[in-house]
Amino acid sequence: MNERQRMIARACLEGADRNSMTFPQIVGTLIDAGFEGYAVDFRRATATYHLPDGDSLELPARAVSTPVAPAFDAARLQAAIRDAQQLVPGYSYRGFCETAASAGCAAYIVSFSGRRALYIGRDAEIHVERFPDQ
Repeated sequence: MNERQRMIARACLEGADRNSMTFPQIVGTLIDAGFEGYAVDFRRATATYHLPDGDSLELPARAVSTPVAPAFDAARLQAAIRDAQQLVPGYSYRGFCETAASAGCAAYIVSFSGRRALYIGRDAEIHVERFPDQ
């Protein structure tokens, strides 16, 4: 991984946290930089960015203040995802992360080639969210 790619990954993480970049903007930026996906772990407060050659960069992410709930509430998580997709008034990535954790989401993985995000509960229950058609 080169320094440009490291800088782009950091900028995308910061852009999400500051609400200065939307999910589609982050995905496009990371794809253009050669990434194949990324993963966010709420319990470890990390974001890991992956290249196709197996190289990766793990960055510290802002910790959620809400403990990850033991039960996975897919309906509540889906509602938070819809709010993010529609950028409803008051939406923030930080708020999304808090809601996801309180809905039992421990981590999520985004696959650019698969055009989907996989949300994982503490009990390994999953919710697959396909990217909306553009």
